[in-house]
Amino acid sequence: MNPQDILRYVDSLHREKNIDKEIVFSAIESALQTAAKRQYGEDSDIVVRLDRQSGKIQAVLDGEAVGEDQIGRIGAQTAKQVIIQKVKEAERDSLMLEYRELIGQIVSGTIGRADGGVATVNLGNVEAILPRSEQIPGESLHANERVRAVVFEVRAAGNRVRVVLSRTRPQLVQRLFEQEIPELSDGTIEIKSVSREPGYRSKVAVASMDNQVDPIAVCVGFRGSRIKAVREELAGEHIDVIRYSDDPLVLVPNALQPAEVEQVLLCDMIGRAIVLVQEDQLSLAIGRRGQNVRLASKLCGWDIEIMTGGELEEQISRAVSGFLELEGVTEELAGALVEQGYLSYDDLSVIEPDALVEMSGLTEADVDRIVEQAEARAEDAEVAAAEERRTRRDNEKKQVESSEPAAVAAEVPAEAATEVPAEAAAEVPAEAATEVPAEAPDSEQAVAEDGSTDQNLEAAGKPAVEEQTSESEAASGDEDSDEAAQTSQQSS
Repeated sequence: MNPQDILRYVDSLHREKNIDKEIVFSAIESALQTAAKRQYGEDSDIVVRLDRQSGKIQAVLDGEAVGEDQIGRIGAQTAKQVIIQKVKEAERDSLMLEYRELIGQIVSGTIGRADGGVATVNLGNVEAILPRSEQIPGESLHANERVRAVVFEVRAAGNRVRVVLSRTRPQLVQRLFEQEIPELSDGTIEIKSVSREPGYRSKVAVASMDNQVDPIAVCVGFRGSRIKAVREELAGEHIDVIRYSDDPLVLVPNALQPAEVEQVLLCDMIGRAIVLVQEDQLSLAIGRRGQNVRLASKLCGWDIEIMTGGELEEQISRAVSGFLELEGVTEELAGALVEQGYLSYDDLSVIEPDALVEMSGLTEADVDRIVEQAEARAEDAEVAAAEERRTRRDNEKKQVESSEPAAVAAEVPAEAATEVPAEAAAEVPAEAATEVPAEAPDSEQAVAEDGSTDQNLEAAGKPAVEEQTSESEAASGDEDSDEAAQTSQQSS
């Protein structure tokens, strides 16, 4: 192996594959040493080194130097596959290191394939994947289309690097804001928190480092130009920009906008915020399918419960009564638990024993007994709720099944009403058809005078037709009998 060729090979891999030169030198040394051991035996004590400056091979076998040409001849063919494998591993490790540093950062690429729900994205030096679960609901991706996403996961897959992208993570909203708003880059304003339900709504809490700068106005931009650009990238997702505050009593009402909040009660021990609103603001604060309160809870880090003043009083009364049923709970303790936000057996079952000991002054044994009772009652309540849901589903299913025969029965007369007259008309004999008009005017006049409906008219006409038909058949039968008698006499 020519030393100059080795140096050029190492330099080429370093520039093209972004692999450290030392890694390439070590890979070549390992490959040459493996090849030499195959030549001299696996048990042979041979060490191969490459000069980093000249590229010359230096080998020592059992303490004696081995000629460079001899090692080069041995390793030229035998070490080729080992070198390739080592280089691929080094390239994989380099890419993994590069993209692991980009986790949570935004990247841009071109869609390669977008079939079967999974899209491949060409990032230049690696082909990443964008799973269906990480795509915004409702969006459609097409081949050769530019797309932006955040790096979500990086892992090794053999000699390749598997990079997983995401367009559903809250980090994407934050990175898009940072690209569109220069004030975020220079530190004038700061994004404190982001909560998101991809494809539907996001809430972004921002704060200003300069009292003269309004962070909300900066993020929205002139006539909404900045936030519009972010929304377009997110397939039209709604974005609420709110003002951040270190005080939860201020942050929680801001996060629940556009609903108007009357009062916020913080329960520090369990991280719950009880928010009181007027009756007409209740649905607005909760949002469609609870979306507004869910996003606000994630944004603030508090478990937010929305209720009116009357509902709170009712829950407090029910909680106090329920806690008093537990052995060892006094009125003072029940009131203290309610003040800290414990409003159900389920809440009480997860209380820290030390906190309950400090609050009640009871012994640890008494506290454990209270918690055990609360856990048992919470389980019973859960079973009862599940049974109630199952009963309600069964009742709904029975109602649906019972309504289906009625619907079928209701459809049958309509079909019969349209089909039967046509069949009946087809079966009326020709003589009856000629005789009916003669009688029909009298019947129609009589019905009209009586004020009967068209259906009664039709019903009244049918017996007449049948009677006339019977008389015609009878007359025809008599004539046939006379002809038969005459024929019989002539034959005699």
